[in-house]
Amino acid sequence: MSPDVIREALQQVRYPGFSRDIVSFGLVKDITCEPGATTVLLEVQTRDPKVPEQIFRDCHAALDGLDGVGTVKIDVRVKDAPAVSGAAEGVGKSSIPGVKRIIAVASGKGGVGKSTVAANLAVALAKRGARVGLCDCDLYGPSVAQMFGSNERPLANERDEILPIEAHGIQLMSMGFLLEDSSPVIVRGPMATRYTQQFLRQVAWDDLDYLVLDLPPGTGDIQLTIVQTVAVDGAVIVTTPQEVALIDARKAVSMFGKVNVPILGLIENMAWFECDHGERYFLFGEGGGVREAERLGAPLLGRIPIDVATRRGGDEGSPVALLPATENAVSAAFQETAAKIAASVPA
Repeated sequence: MSPDVIREALQQVRYPGFSRDIVSFGLVKDITCEPGATTVLLEVQTRDPKVPEQIFRDCHAALDGLDGVGTVKIDVRVKDAPAVSGAAEGVGKSSIPGVKRIIAVASGKGGVGKSTVAANLAVALAKRGARVGLCDCDLYGPSVAQMFGSNERPLANERDEILPIEAHGIQLMSMGFLLEDSSPVIVRGPMATRYTQQFLRQVAWDDLDYLVLDLPPGTGDIQLTIVQTVAVDGAVIVTTPQEVALIDARKAVSMFGKVNVPILGLIENMAWFECDHGERYFLFGEGGGVREAERLGAPLLGRIPIDVATRRGGDEGSPVALLPATENAVSAAFQETAAKIAASVPA
């Protein structure tokens, strides 16, 4: 029996709740093979006791039946991890040079306006006087370049770091700046996570108070890579009011709980449409985000209406939050939401 054989067998063990294996995530720290005995050392950072227990059982299931493995000892060491809720002092200190605080904007599914929310929150935080960056981590559907009206190509500095694009006072990085409009991103999981890590660690972010991460929809490998690569100060979950979106929002909340990222709260997007006569139409149902926040015991950070100016601003590269709050209800909602986030995660 050899460590290589053991490591190959452990590649069948998935991190609970995700498709990626514990070897590729770097949880396997040491493998010792002796006559009649095999010892595996794992390190897991979590406050959920079910995670190491599940990994322990799955490792035994993968190894116990191998010929020549002998007695199998799985040593799972659980490292100290921050609390799973609230933005406690010292939690999630940024490991990205030039960045003080990192806020992830996520959703369990696509189509809920997560990128629109991330873009406008970045603008609203900047209008409060903060230095803000926005990293578009959705490699397969990048939209930040369009939403900020820029088609520039990033340059590199003397240290081979990517210089972020700046638009409307926000430092930006997106795969959209690196591709032609019609060019698809065709990369498999490992390469996608490598690109994501480069966007986070090899961009010359310049003295940011906040870096907003626009995560791809879902709860897959890229999301897990991000939260294991950098210390995120808190996550904002975006949902629309209807139940089909709330189901996946719960999954996103559960994912961040498993990896010890505080949930700052929920944002109910597309909460209603208000016509010229002042009547509100609840196109996707009424109050679903409010009820879900109460059920989860998480703050409801904001309810964002849907209007033509928001759509037009995204298409034309001028986020609606740039408008004065007195002139647009959606802009006002984003300003109020940004204020709550800034109070929870002061720069």
